[in-house]
Amino acid sequence: TRTKPADVERADSGIGQMPARKWRNRASETLSSLQAWEAHRPCTDCGERDLPVETDVQNCNQRRADLCEKCRKRRTERKESVLEFVNTEASYGEDLRIIKEEFYLPMQAAGLLSQEQLQGIFSNIQELIDLNENFLEILQEEIDQAFDQGDDDLMTVCIGEIFLEFVNMLPAFQTYCLQQSSSVNMLNALEKEKELLRIFLNVSQNDNTALRRMNLRSFLMAPLQRVTKYPLLLSRIIKATTEYHPDHGSLREAKSRIESHLEHINMKTKQEGNTWTLRSFRQDSKKKREVINIEMRETALKTVGWLREETRFVMEGSLQLAQPPDGQWVKKGSKTLKFQNMQVLLLVNMKRVSESSLESAEPGPVKDAVLVLIRDKNNGKFHLLREPLRLSNCIVSTDPDCDDTFELIEIRREAFVFRDSDRARTHHWFRQIRRYSRELGSWKKRRNALPNIMISTPHTRP
Repeated sequence: TRTKPADVERADSGIGQMPARKWRNRASETLSSLQAWEAHRPCTDCGERDLPVETDVQNCNQRRADLCEKCRKRRTERKESVLEFVNTEASYGEDLRIIKEEFYLPMQAAGLLSQEQLQGIFSNIQELIDLNENFLEILQEEIDQAFDQGDDDLMTVCIGEIFLEFVNMLPAFQTYCLQQSSSVNMLNALEKEKELLRIFLNVSQNDNTALRRMNLRSFLMAPLQRVTKYPLLLSRIIKATTEYHPDHGSLREAKSRIESHLEHINMKTKQEGNTWTLRSFRQDSKKKREVINIEMRETALKTVGWLREETRFVMEGSLQLAQPPDGQWVKKGSKTLKFQNMQVLLLVNMKRVSESSLESAEPGPVKDAVLVLIRDKNNGKFHLLREPLRLSNCIVSTDPDCDDTFELIEIRREAFVFRDSDRARTHHWFRQIRRYSRELGSWKKRRNALPNIMISTPHTRP
């Protein structure tokens, strides 16, 4: 009996031979495309494909996975630059150790020079030693951690961020550099005067193998040589670091900061009448602004007398200042006030929680906060308007009718009205100053921050 076609059970896929063949061909093409993409995938650093597909399969085992030849070479250069930075920092630290252990301590123990003379020759060498040890310790920890995590290219090491964390070491270099000329002159004079000192220096240079036949003057130049080499080392790392790297911006900022400090050191050197200068760098408007900021910070620190490592500059910049004669100006508006431009710095004095770095991520308790008012430059120098305003003795307030200004009242003394050309920045200044004003002074917890009920407050605004 012949079976009806409708009763036949189909055992194929339900598609004809031609569609099935096309599907197999398409699957084969897709697999080939995936294999080709896998063999010639984009570079993870730059996203480009540097080799043709047919040759890339042959060379995939000869180059680092997922990296083009250009980026592979750049990673190698970056690793070498990072290691050079760390190794030269270690060598510089060894020279500092030689200055102390092979010259300073023996001369002190033998009584060749008085303590005042030693201080004049070696300046703040101990401060530089402490800074180098802390800086080098953090750098070495980052290198070791990267290798432990399998980062053989040291791509996770952020030299720029670490340098900015230790940016307070730059004023220590400045102190040493500015005293270098007088230190060398004193050493020359004492060596002619004291025969025992001259014999000690000659014997040390010729017989002490640790000195590498170098004299004391050569070692005393180590900090100057080191601080001028930082921009060059940072430039090499920047050149080998892609702009998408998280440390790229910090590296550029670190380079700009050190160059500004070097320009400031040169400026101070000329002011003091010295003929020598450090390596000069081309100034632009940003660097010039930073040099001015460095000079203002020095003036503020000298005025308040705080330790550099315990001082934080919260805000700094130009503000307009007026001193109202009475409280009626609020009704008339700030247009009735006579404003003058002033450089203002908000300084906070706090203890460090961690000794491992100069700027701890978790700052300690605030001990004091001041507002330093500096007039614009006159005859090349900054001058204070008055003694610093201690925020523990001040009340800061604002008024909805005059939201482009804020008022600061020093208890039993004066009142000041401040404003910035930008209203948003005026509000930011107000919030920062009010914050530290409220934190300091236990009396402010009573009577809505009024020191006592007898205070005259006709123009005080809560």
